[in-house]
Amino acid sequence: MLAALSTSAFLSLRVLALASLLMAPVGALAYSKASGNGIGKQGAGLVLFVTLQRQAMT
Repeated sequence: MLAALSTSAFLSLRVLALASLLMAPVGALAYSKASGNGIGKQGAGLVLFVTLQRQAMT
């Protein structure tokens, strides 16, 4: 009984960790859009953003 409970708890923690890793970027993006504290993409910031996006695609 105790082994089944610990296995279930371990599996639940793994699912929770995976869900939090997947949802964290979405939450951060939503927060930055809502609060207006996002990175301003003008001038050098825009160039850096585009450069990083292109590097991530390759």
